[in-house]
Amino acid sequence: MPTRLFSFIGGDTGLWRVAGMEVIVGEPLPAARRLEIASGPATPSDPHAAWVLRGMTSNERYVVREEEKRRIVAEQLGLGRPEATCATLIPIRKSMAWWALTQAERQNVFEAQSRHAKLGLQYFPALARRLHHCRDLSENEPFDFLTWFEYAPADEAAFNKLVAALRATEEWKYVEREVDIRLVREEA
Repeated sequence: MPTRLFSFIGGDTGLWRVAGMEVIVGEPLPAARRLEIASGPATPSDPHAAWVLRGMTSNERYVVREEEKRRIVAEQLGLGRPEATCATLIPIRKSMAWWALTQAERQNVFEAQSRHAKLGLQYFPALARRLHHCRDLSENEPFDFLTWFEYAPADEAAFNKLVAALRATEEWKYVEREVDIRLVREEA
């Protein structure tokens, strides 16, 4: 049975070298040289890790149109492709105002106002992504979502366009903490 729990460990070990960390809004994360990804309730191999962010994969909560669900499944390529040597981890925490909205109100902001899924679909299959929900573990996690993207170096400009478009939406008015962590896959 595949695991749904993942830990992203910023420290001195891991397959991914941290090429840059940019605070978009809110508090930064401590500096880290490398990123290790552990699945399941694994213990980090770096006992001196600067940070550990945990999240669980889940169903697509805000994608309600069947056609969008089918396109996401059909068009998105898997993670771990040999040519996808670039990655970005984007931890996000939304404000209490976001969580005070009903599910239907959040859905409206996500779908009708921000058109989040429709924007993302424009960049498949070049970009692969996996969303991790942190609030499923605890409301005390430092972030609500961890989004992991993988792409080939030639697709970095497309990735930058996608995140710029998403950050300009109504939904992003509710983001109170976001860090953009750029990574390159290489052996340590």
